[in-house]
Amino acid sequence: MALVGSIHVEQGSKLPDFSLKDPSGAQHHSRELVGENGLLLVITCNHCPYAIAVWPRVIRLAREIRAKGVNTVAINPNIHPDYPADSPTAMQEKIAEWGIDFPYLADERQSVAKALAAQCTPDIYLYNGDGELYYHGRIDDYWKDESKVTQQELLPAVESMVAGGDAPSIQHPTIGCSIKWLDE
Repeated sequence: MALVGSIHVEQGSKLPDFSLKDPSGAQHHSRELVGENGLLLVITCNHCPYAIAVWPRVIRLAREIRAKGVNTVAINPNIHPDYPADSPTAMQEKIAEWGIDFPYLADERQSVAKALAAQCTPDIYLYNGDGELYYHGRIDDYWKDESKVTQQELLPAVESMVAGGDAPSIQHPTIGCSIKWLDE
């Protein structure tokens, strides 16, 4: 597992137009995923220790921000024969085990991850209600141990976005495992 960081993506970039399936085969379109006030999109997977460490935070945050009109979607680009722990079957198991109550989609062709310039799992994007990128960065200042977090970053960004405020001027990159690209 190679440790990499997310790269800078221009604020205001548009949410890519995509349609992906969840592990049960239901199709989800990007336009239908955006809530009244926005969309939290998390590129993630099942096996990466960085992703595993933040999954509980993402799940709790999704529940909290849903009440603010911001939906959540998780997208797994690691549908790769060398990583069976990230297969759609394994995703279905994690949905049940972790109580994921928002769409967790398989990016089997990795087209969404590429369109987003995603680099790692997790890679976190927050879009406003118009589908424009507002925040691209980490959840908080300590990925490994939630008890050692001293500064929340994603939740304040959501709150500012919903209130019509300016995006945070500092957006720290996420770090995680490299995406398991099919063409490498």
